[in-house]
Amino acid sequence: MKVVAVRALRVFLVLLALAFCGYSVASQWDATVDAFRQMSWAALAGALAAGLAGLFVWMLGWREFLGGLGSPLPVRAIFRISGISQLGKYVPGKVWALVTQIEMTREHKVPPERSFGSTMLAVATSTSCGLAVAAVTLPLTSEAARDRYWYLFLLAPVLLALLHPKVVTWALGVMLSLIRRPPLEHPVSLGVTLRAIGWTVLGWALFGVHTWLLCMAVGGEGTGLPFVATGAYALAFVAGFLVFIAPGGIGAREAALTVVLTPVLPAGAPVVVAIASRVLLTAADLINAGVALLLGRTAPAAGNERPSKELVTGTHPTKEGP
Repeated sequence: MKVVAVRALRVFLVLLALAFCGYSVASQWDATVDAFRQMSWAALAGALAAGLAGLFVWMLGWREFLGGLGSPLPVRAIFRISGISQLGKYVPGKVWALVTQIEMTREHKVPPERSFGSTMLAVATSTSCGLAVAAVTLPLTSEAARDRYWYLFLLAPVLLALLHPKVVTWALGVMLSLIRRPPLEHPVSLGVTLRAIGWTVLGWALFGVHTWLLCMAVGGEGTGLPFVATGAYALAFVAGFLVFIAPGGIGAREAALTVVLTPVLPAGAPVVVAIASRVLLTAADLINAGVALLLGRTAPAAGNERPSKELVTGTHPTKEGP
């Protein structure tokens, strides 16, 4: 009965996320059509492909953390879990993606504390690396970004330092103890952290290509444009993430992207890029979710330990002797 209830909740969350996706696109339909008319289909297809690739390598970064915590899963299983659960970010509150992800990893006998820990690490890594990418690419290429978002650049080295395994292990231990969960059996290693950072930075580079192609399609030019485009998207994504209520960072991300791109693009073009990027990346999430649903459930990975009780129950499993 519990399994049926969990699956029904998952279906409800997916449908709710699709409704929010549909509303976000429909609410700016005329602006989207106008934006797409100003761009070639080749540019739009390339930007969509770069966005899909960026989402995929970010997924591999999360996989590194999950495996490093003791629950390695095959790429197919990770893709299905990530593809479906990421629709939850379109529901206001930013917790639904995490809730869905924890429940889906339980099907593969992943203890909830590992799923929770790996997701927290992936989010922290993407945010830290995003600010680092923006701090490297924008201060020398975008006066607007430097003047308006300088305080975020100062956070980049601090957040990167906090990704050290000793700090991460302590922080996750504190969070798990606060919700009365057992500590992680497999603390994340430096090697795992560095590999996940590598995947994350590659993802930022691909999202930079996504933004650069859109900028080129509306008349952007210059040798510094790829760096501005990459930094602009990274900064905009982090700004959108920090707005907790907005589903998918809508509004805040477009505002930051427009501010940074305005000095380097023709008049009106930054808004076109922001709208096109939002719609294309929403389409990328929907494509991933559709493919994930078509893949169907895979068998639980061999070698994973028994599933823990619900992360939110606040109960410890009975400890056994050696």
